[in-house]
Amino acid sequence: MEYYESVDYLQSLQRRRPKMGTETTVRLLSHLDDPQTEFDCVQIAGSNGKGSTARMLESVLRTAGLDVGLFTSPKLQDLREQIQINGRNVPKECLANAVERIKPCLERLRGENDMPTHFETLTALALYCFGIEDVDIAILEVGIGGQYDATSAVEPVASAVTSVSLEHTDLLGDTIEEIARDKSHVAPANAPLVTGADGAALDTIQTETETVTVGPKDADILAVERGMRSNIESTITIEEGDWGIETHLSLLGQHQATNAGVAATLARQIATVEEDTIGRGLRNASWPGRFEIVSTDPMVVLDGSHNPGAASTIADLLERYDYDDLHVIFGAMSDKDYGRMIKLLPEIDTAYATCSEVDRAEDVDTLAAAFDGHCENVRQIDSVPEATECALAAADEGDFVLVTGSLSVVGEARHRWTRLVVPKNHDRDQIGRDAFADAAFPQRSPDNIEWRTNTTFLRTNLAAAVEERLEALGGNCLRSAAGSPENIDTTMLSGTPSQIRQLADDVAADGLGLAAFGRKLKAALDRSTPPPAFDVNGIAVMGVLNITPDSFYDGGEYDSVEDAIERAETMVEAGADVIDVGGESTRPGADPISVDTEIERVVPVVEALANCGVPVSIDTQKAAVAEAALEAGADVVNDVSGLEDPEMRFVVAEHDATLVLMHSLSAPVDPDRTATYDDVVTDVLHDLSEKVLHAERAGIDREQIVVDPGIGFGKDATESFDLVDRIHEFQALGCGVMLGHSHKSMFNQVGCGSEERLLPTLTVTALGAERGVDIVRVHDVEENGVVIRTVAAATNQ
Repeated sequence: MEYYESVDYLQSLQRRRPKMGTETTVRLLSHLDDPQTEFDCVQIAGSNGKGSTARMLESVLRTAGLDVGLFTSPKLQDLREQIQINGRNVPKECLANAVERIKPCLERLRGENDMPTHFETLTALALYCFGIEDVDIAILEVGIGGQYDATSAVEPVASAVTSVSLEHTDLLGDTIEEIARDKSHVAPANAPLVTGADGAALDTIQTETETVTVGPKDADILAVERGMRSNIESTITIEEGDWGIETHLSLLGQHQATNAGVAATLARQIATVEEDTIGRGLRNASWPGRFEIVSTDPMVVLDGSHNPGAASTIADLLERYDYDDLHVIFGAMSDKDYGRMIKLLPEIDTAYATCSEVDRAEDVDTLAAAFDGHCENVRQIDSVPEATECALAAADEGDFVLVTGSLSVVGEARHRWTRLVVPKNHDRDQIGRDAFADAAFPQRSPDNIEWRTNTTFLRTNLAAAVEERLEALGGNCLRSAAGSPENIDTTMLSGTPSQIRQLADDVAADGLGLAAFGRKLKAALDRSTPPPAFDVNGIAVMGVLNITPDSFYDGGEYDSVEDAIERAETMVEAGADVIDVGGESTRPGADPISVDTEIERVVPVVEALANCGVPVSIDTQKAAVAEAALEAGADVVNDVSGLEDPEMRFVVAEHDATLVLMHSLSAPVDPDRTATYDDVVTDVLHDLSEKVLHAERAGIDREQIVVDPGIGFGKDATESFDLVDRIHEFQALGCGVMLGHSHKSMFNQVGCGSEERLLPTLTVTALGAERGVDIVRVHDVEENGVVIRTVAAATNQ
């Protein structure tokens, strides 16, 4: 079964049915050989906050070194977001195989008039995929209630009820007490239920089961938000007796501090986890679409809140920000209490009533009427992308833009920031010039002759509109013909630069909500340039300076300050454009070193090189080391962990430094920490895209970011060579692109051992130069410099 067929099949399943209970889910799991018995499970229920809590717990446990499966609902943009393994969407092949395995059981149950719902089926599939991927623990967000939810087919080792409010009264009961009683059934057999509930809900839960309470006061675990650390983080404390932590959260509000306390308590029930690990895990947690800040100039927040309680929380959070006008893009489902939600929001200057492409979505006329008496300036715009573009165009620098009302609205709006335009061919300017060098074609120019191809994703209706406009211009557009899971088309655009530029202008002017897409189309025509720290004529050569005793290639050769400085001077004379100073090895099996030891190694060298004539980069994954090196004169931070230290992005932003952001699964390299990639280039692009957004939120301009696909870090040799071959596709991120391949073990695949890797290194440098990289990070500066100059001469760059 192809992936798109599996998703189409899942989407066809019914969403509700009269029968309640876990019996059908148990039958599905039995058909799959009961995968849930192979790992521990955690259930998290609640009216609000269960998804955030699940995400925070997952981050803490992964930080502690466990392999973690996470099942949440509903999706934001991609169904696979609901089933994640170690922070990454379940591989397409794994999900397709799982659907193929379960389909006969579904059809048998259909014949018995016991056809499972979409959620019941997805729950079973998630547990099956977690078993295939051999997780240590699975975290399951409860769908509705607790007692009869599909996730209650497992026997949890730990569970939580985050909060209780009136919801799904047709299924759970008409009172807080009835709903609380239903949710309390997720309690584990051998541990107390952790809860952030209070009042009558808590009283009811405590009559049903033993509890550990979490909250800002009068609770077993005190979890308190202490104030805003910045526009994007708050400071929280979590305390119990002689145990406690202080950390920062990007999930804002006292309710999130309580959720963090629930997550921390669950983590301590499940495993032995140090306080520092809990703090780092909580701080690294993010939850797209939940008061997610995607821009700070003006402030733009995406929040998928879809009930009055969550709307009230948004109003409280908005009080923390100073802004001039509030612009609200609002769309909701017809069965939600959107009238109360609107009234709970603060004073709105301009509202954009809109409608997502979901059958249950309320129409814009009805939503606009709901704003009567709460906002005088209401615009009705059917398209979520266009409503978002209109709001952003109208907002001044000091304004606040909020997208809210439903996760489907937020998901459609978020495409503006996450959609990539990926180049699928190399720069062939010279081909066009040479082909017509001796011909008299005055009406033709190289701009007309070149042919550029890019891929992107668009909702089906937008893809159809783009196809029509490009083909009218004489270009070509190919769209995924068979199967468009979740109404998203993979779209390939081909045309001359002039055609692509005109297409960008046309779609921006057509009211489709594709103005940002148009700008990305134009940017794809122009080569990305490295940040000012790498501002050289051509490709920059970063010389590797390892002052470590155990680095894989030159460990111990330059571990004295004098030897390191001499080596750096030699590389500068040989043509190095930047020196990358590293004090900790990331080779497989390398022992970690302390912050103090690393600082002692690198800072004297950085200080000595501050006036060497070229920029200095600090190769570290520790924010404290980066800060010390930047203060000593470094210009660049090369973070091989991809911002694993949650403080790193703030340190880089504070020093207005350049950031090299590498994709990795672990650093040092852990051979046992691997990933299953559907397509390594596409998957790494997606991961880096989210990391770049994460860095931007902290105040690092995209123009100051360099991306590195992380050759060899969590990729085998074949995957590493794929990244090399398609390195040009990373220009889609709008950042400089660095290739770090020097003497890597990938060359074993071509018969070159550790002492024979110079020639393949030079070959890959040539490939990278031909494919348009901006920086190469190498040990052999002079030799690689010759290769780069030769490629430049041959291609007239």
